[in-house]
Amino acid sequence: MWTDKQRGIRVSQQELLCKNACGYYGNPAWQGFCSKCWRERARPAADQREDTRSTNDGTPLTFSKFEEKKSTEKGRRINTMRRLFWGNPSPPKRQESPESHANVLKAFQSLEPRDFPGFLKILRSPSSQRLQSRCTAFLNTMEAYHHLPVQKQSDLVQDFYQSFAEYFSTFPEAQVTQIMEHVEKLIMTRLHKWVFCHDSCDDEQKDLILQRRIRSLSWVTPQMLSVPFPDKQTLVTGDPFLPAITAIIEMDAKRAPQDKLACVSKCSQHVFEALSSSNSEPANADDFLSGLIYVVLKANPPRLHSNMQYVIRFGLPHSLMAGESGYYFTNLSCAVAFIEKLDGPALNLSPEEFDGYMLRRRAPAVRTKRLQIANDTQHLLQELQGRQEKLDQGMDALNMQLQEWVQAVNFQLDEATAQFALVQKEITAQTELSLDTSSSSSNASKQGANEEPSVLVLKDKQAGPKDTDC
Repeated sequence: MWTDKQRGIRVSQQELLCKNACGYYGNPAWQGFCSKCWRERARPAADQREDTRSTNDGTPLTFSKFEEKKSTEKGRRINTMRRLFWGNPSPPKRQESPESHANVLKAFQSLEPRDFPGFLKILRSPSSQRLQSRCTAFLNTMEAYHHLPVQKQSDLVQDFYQSFAEYFSTFPEAQVTQIMEHVEKLIMTRLHKWVFCHDSCDDEQKDLILQRRIRSLSWVTPQMLSVPFPDKQTLVTGDPFLPAITAIIEMDAKRAPQDKLACVSKCSQHVFEALSSSNSEPANADDFLSGLIYVVLKANPPRLHSNMQYVIRFGLPHSLMAGESGYYFTNLSCAVAFIEKLDGPALNLSPEEFDGYMLRRRAPAVRTKRLQIANDTQHLLQELQGRQEKLDQGMDALNMQLQEWVQAVNFQLDEATAQFALVQKEITAQTELSLDTSSSSSNASKQGANEEPSVLVLKDKQAGPKDTDC
């Protein structure tokens, strides 16, 4: 079986999990941590870098000043979020009544899954005016301060998600997740043009680098990646991975992070379907990752790095930390990291062979194609030999049938010729007899015509004297 061959790609389930052993999926973009652990590590590190700056006299800050600075930074973030929600440094004094709060919760509890129009209808109702004002104020503020660094914008969006979810703290976790997916789609569909591929980051340059890298690896074959293709006995029309390639390309056309993740999930499901059609056994993690790498190399999706960073920065944490979407996105990140660091040993090639392929000094996949061509040629020869035997048998049977037909036709022609000769003789005899009869009749008529005038002359002679006598 092909799974027993040497494999260049192996990723265990443990390697996909967070390095902090929290149980969630990690990501190469977060150095192997999940989004939650990464943010917990990144923010204190940023605060520490800011607080360890030297004072005017050149002495570092003391621990007490560090704690004071940390508290100030925390208070500033809280005030920033309040300003984003309410449009003022502090929230209004009028509090929401318990009855109004209960009505809002009741309305959102009746919301059907994936009913985004229904969510907008509830959000625009008078009872949800407080939540609608939060979203509007946040969007207006983010658009006004779109020049902020993209990482700062990411922190503000994630803080908004967390604050908004606290409003539904009494709901089950699954229902809160459903509501927050609608919130994410509402917010990020409008902010997409401001934060996607932001000027403060180098996403555009990395997109070009990754695109050139994938283009330079166009010579990599499925056999090098140990990607199984359907057997010759299996009837398959076209490339079985084509639906997966189409799905990953569609990711760039989406705006909301969850819609981009849906494209990744759709692509991954098509990869599993293609692998299932190529092998009688279920695909494992290595099979899936190999197939996903092949799809990325074949598709070369537009702005792949920017789309992945957009999902990482502005997607809901639970979408990337757990579930199918998190697993699929983590594998996509591993596939991109593998492509960026791809070398000869990963493809079971020597460094010289790998460099030859990269510099176009060697034909793509010469060894593999030779074996494939040899197998295909042998298969075609056997098939042609079988067809030739059947053709020879058919020709023999056809020749015998033709000989029988020729003999029958010749026999019928001979009989027809004999009959035609007899008929011709009969016609000739009848024609001669008819001519003789006609000739006899003509002679008799001529003789009668010659005798009649003499009789009349005699009669006239006999009558003549009588008339004279009178």
